Amino acid sequence: MRRDADFFGDVELDLVYMARRLREALKLEDLLTSEGIDYLVETGTYNGGLLIKRDLTGAFFYVGPADLSAARDVLVRNNYKPYERS
Repeated sequence: MRRDADFFGDVELDLVYMARRLREALKLEDLLTSEGIDYLVETGTYNGGLLIKRDLTGAFFYVGPADLSAARDVLVRNNYKPYERS
């Protein structure tokens, strides 16, 4: 379920996915909610573009450490590529 930041308290959240389009973000919200995973969505900027770099806005999905493995499994099963730290 979509939660606000206060729900998670002082727990450090893990980024699991960054949606670049609204339609993609809405599908992911439905998917995580239907699986019973608590998540936080925040908007943020990222750099995009091939020839001309520019700042774009995306939806960043975070989960608590207890739900990280389940959230990643749900993403992979539904053909989403989870965020990987570089």
